Amino acid sequence: MAKGERRVLLVLGDYVEDYEAMVPFQALQAYGVSVDAVCPGKKAGDICRTAIHQLSPAHQTYSESRGHNFALNATFDDIEFNKYDGLIIPGGRAPEYLALDASVLELVRKFSDSGKPIASICHGQLVLAAAGSVKGRKCTAFPAVRPVLVAAGAYWVEPETMLACVVDGNIITGATYEGHPEFIRLFVKALGGNVTGSDRRILFLCGDFMEDYEVIVPFQSLQALGCHVDAVCPKKKAGEICATAVHDFEGDQTYSEKPGHNFTLTADFEALDVSSYDALVIPGGRAPEYLALDEKVIALVKQIVEARKPIASICHGQQILAAAGVLQVLGRVGSIINFGKKCTAYPAVKLNVILSGATWLEPDPIDRCFTDGNLVTGAAWPGHPEFISQLMTLLDIRVSF
Repeated sequence: MAKGERRVLLVLGDYVEDYEAMVPFQALQAYGVSVDAVCPGKKAGDICRTAIHQLSPAHQTYSESRGHNFALNATFDDIEFNKYDGLIIPGGRAPEYLALDASVLELVRKFSDSGKPIASICHGQLVLAAAGSVKGRKCTAFPAVRPVLVAAGAYWVEPETMLACVVDGNIITGATYEGHPEFIRLFVKALGGNVTGSDRRILFLCGDFMEDYEVIVPFQSLQALGCHVDAVCPKKKAGEICATAVHDFEGDQTYSEKPGHNFTLTADFEALDVSSYDALVIPGGRAPEYLALDEKVIALVKQIVEARKPIASICHGQQILAAAGVLQVLGRVGSIINFGKKCTAYPAVKLNVILSGATWLEPDPIDRCFTDGNLVTGAAWPGHPEFISQLMTLLDIRVSF
């Protein structure tokens, strides 16, 4: 492996927790790390079903619903241990049966014995316990995993909040996906990563039924780098939630929709000082349809554009940019006519983009993203690694290994 390159392995199973699979998968790729996602008994191109696990004050434990379908990009039986620098084990229900799989346990033991970093979150620690990798180690996890970890000889660290993470040697453990920013930061550090330029303030423009991945993946990826990230929604305050939508392709002529996680806002829209932020991110989903009708939202977008600060917008988010008139023809510069911003979007938004005066860029393949000046656009959540990476470039945030 060439100097500076890192490759890690993500071990999944059916009904892995949706966030706990996709956020580290795409965040690490955005930072330049190669990530192979595998599942025993499956091949590259196969899918794992995911589960949305969510805590609620109304219930004594978490609820579960169906999440996105996760497409594997590598084959478990083809794994060559020596090619990898680290291992990630997400939670959800998958670890319950992965902990019984001899080939998975053998793989975990190789990483443990070699001293290579292992990052495990939520219920993933069931696999570490079954592999005998936690004896004498300080560990945390989702609280229900405590009896197993204690029985396996671990020193249990009670998570004071669901953001808690613990490091003991080469093993990093986290309580839940709420702690992803610290969990991912610690794993990057263990891989020898160094982040520069992260003293940035970034604003997310949110709304009800924005796409689940399209808010959480860039939000937590930027937090993991050390950026200050705020999320706001018109007519809502810090601590309130936005409902999200899971948009996926499941054999129909257009995407399906299922309920996603609840997303907690971090700042008040009405009290916002837009000038204090260095960039704006606009997730897609169905929220942009109504946000594009809000005059205060349009004014916010125009203020960011006039200040010549970066905007990163994905999927249906470009409906807001079109409504704000910030994609249209800007006029003649010398002998060159500027035919508007070059951008892409989810193909169904092509009409909005063209009618707004922009130059349409076909998203082929669907994970293709483009930068034109201070504008980054993407077509859909599979493009997150490129989408986040291009925004990092505009903000001069770098990760080196």
